Amino acid sequence: MKISGFTIIRNAVINDYPVVEAILSILPVVDEMLVSVGKSDDETLALIRSIPSDKIRIVESEWDLSLRAGGKVLAVETDKALRQISPDTDWAFYIQGDEVVHEKYHPAILESCKRYADDPAVEGLIFDYLHFYGTYDYVGDSRKWYRREIRIIKNENKLPNPQISAFRDAQGFRKGHTKLNVKHSGAAVYHYGWVKSPAQMKTKMKNVSRFWNDDAEWNKILQSEDFFDYEEFDSIKLFDGTHPAVMEERIKKQTWKVQLDTSRKKFRLKDALLYWYEKKTGKRLFEFRNYRLI
Repeated sequence: MKISGFTIIRNAVINDYPVVEAILSILPVVDEMLVSVGKSDDETLALIRSIPSDKIRIVESEWDLSLRAGGKVLAVETDKALRQISPDTDWAFYIQGDEVVHEKYHPAILESCKRYADDPAVEGLIFDYLHFYGTYDYVGDSRKWYRREIRIIKNENKLPNPQISAFRDAQGFRKGHTKLNVKHSGAAVYHYGWVKSPAQMKTKMKNVSRFWNDDAEWNKILQSEDFFDYEEFDSIKLFDGTHPAVMEERIKKQTWKVQLDTSRKKFRLKDALLYWYEKKTGKRLFEFRNYRLI
């Protein structure tokens, strides 16, 4: 069984993406790691080249920044990277530049890949998500944060007409408009996209909002304040677990402080009732699922 990792990245230094940690976090479970580096305004390419691993294969890409509707350029670039993994691989493991996998999940991931490698009914594996917010101490626990998403898919490069492709802004994958049949990987992804200083967070938002907005809307964002207000949340909770080992040095370098009141909830009545029901039962009513769990 062969597993190929793949990711896309652009302007990782300017936007302070933990992309090195993301790549390192899945290297132990993949046989190769395809990193597609978009032409950047910083030293992203040098950063990726500095990672000491012979598993990594770097390709360079020119992003079409005119593809803004719904973050389409991200899906286009993800598909381009997917098509460049080794054709003889069985599974393709996708990781985004602000996502990290805890090493405690490596055995479960490998076991799931082995179990379903020859099962034609299983097209992908889903992961649970922890969305960190503000600092490494808080995670979002409301319905605004997606709970699960596909990160490992069967490799269809072996087929004459591969059908699996990135969905919308590459949050997940589908076959055209058809959801993939998936099993749970037994693992979780730690999403650190919202962990930055207030100034760095706003810088990132101004830089990447161009992928979803037209010029008029983007200009409004560019003219907004230079600090992100982390008080604008509906519900968060304290994180009581451990972070992936590859994040240790980054966490030590945190220089900002954000104190948030986890007891404060900002819901409309409908959302408050749905939140209460989920916490009582563990079930999320009316949840959007970009997959079919079998």
